Amino acid sequence: MEERLLEYSVRIIKIVEQLPNTRAGNHVAGQLLRSGTSPYPNHGEAQAAESPKDFIHKLRISLKELRETKRWLKLIHCVPLIKKPELLNDILEETEELIKFFVTSIKTAEKRQK
Repeated sequence: MEERLLEYSVRIIKIVEQLPNTRAGNHVAGQLLRSGTSPYPNHGEAQAAESPKDFIHKLRISLKELRETKRWLKLIHCVPLIKKPELLNDILEETEELIKFFVTSIKTAEKRQK
């Protein structure tokens, strides 16, 4: 999962670099850069969690950031803010898969905690 999240962050950075240097482009770029690269380090934080509760908390942060990223990607696609918005389809699918992974991981961790 670490490598997958690293690659995801790289892809997000590449998308951010394609956004226009406009007021809207810069705003969306900053938000997407923050939320889209956050799951990678937060997953690392989860691996070093101090307790099961802390582990679940860090996973939830990653999930929250992925959901936010999905919204920013959809916005970029709909406006569109890049020349070929169809290129976002793959990363939107990957975002969905990562969301599902984190939802399942959180449920599993919560069951084990009980």
